[in-house]
Amino acid sequence: MDIVIVGSIGYDDIQTPEASGSDLLGGAAVYSGLAASFHLRTMNEEPTKVGLLGVVGDDFAIYDQMILENAGLNLAGVVRIEGDTFRWAGKYEGAMESVETLATEVNVLGDFKPVLPEVWDNPQVLFCASTHPASQLAVLDQCPGAQLTVLDTFMLWIETEFETLSEAMRKVDVVVINEQEVCSIAGDEILPRAMKSIISGEALHGGSGAGPGPRCLIAKRGSGGVLAMLPFGTLAMPAYPTSEIIDPTGCGDSFAGSFLAYLAGRPGVLTDIEAIRNALVHATVTSSFTLEGIGISGISSIDRGSYHARVDRYRRIAGIK
Repeated sequence: MDIVIVGSIGYDDIQTPEASGSDLLGGAAVYSGLAASFHLRTMNEEPTKVGLLGVVGDDFAIYDQMILENAGLNLAGVVRIEGDTFRWAGKYEGAMESVETLATEVNVLGDFKPVLPEVWDNPQVLFCASTHPASQLAVLDQCPGAQLTVLDTFMLWIETEFETLSEAMRKVDVVVINEQEVCSIAGDEILPRAMKSIISGEALHGGSGAGPGPRCLIAKRGSGGVLAMLPFGTLAMPAYPTSEIIDPTGCGDSFAGSFLAYLAGRPGVLTDIEAIRNALVHATVTSSFTLEGIGISGISSIDRGSYHARVDRYRRIAGIK
């Protein structure tokens, strides 16, 4: 398996100034999986080995399952149990730089105990997308052979499961979260300083005495682009300047899935500045497509010609050859 993704699979109710929708297929594992599969198919010209590990309720539609399978995702790690699927509702206003969470219904995700299929225990990349930190820890313990381990989270877990989340963050190579989450964890509004305190472990539960944090930290900044602190130093890159902003939901997850697709199969990649820069280019451009449709419609309908043209334009904008 190239990439194993554990995370939420659910339904979203979304309101933005440009569009709205209810019961939309969503969740961190869905957005990141679709993005990763798109890129690995592009490079290999065949269905990819991207596996999802998650849980859905008995209300999860067969039609939505088929969307994921047709995108090339392996669902052998997704279990269906009695109960309701994870649900989230959010509302964006103005420039849509932040979201107001209207409701989060954890449902079957709350008691989920992930079990990794035996043939998935040695992936190139293990991505713990945003889900309960206890589930992230369980998968990390089951997957000691992963070449690269990466974690994302969101504010609910920072506020309610910080001790467990801190333990998980100390176990991974890379953490990919947004600027607000970085500053909330560190209790510091100065982003570079907040990032350094997470990497040192000082900002995590137990402080630096409990051990360092992740080797690398990537802060997603919305229209401000991305700031990455890595073993070789710091990279900063702009966002792609799109004016067609419909729905920001899932942009961070599609960013992460794209980023990881370009790191898979590259031992020692965290010390390769050009590989990291290239991965950030594709992550940034992919998330710009996610913005342009409600729910997964933007990420699931990318035209490859338009995609590569946008990558070329972004490289010129960012001054990258």
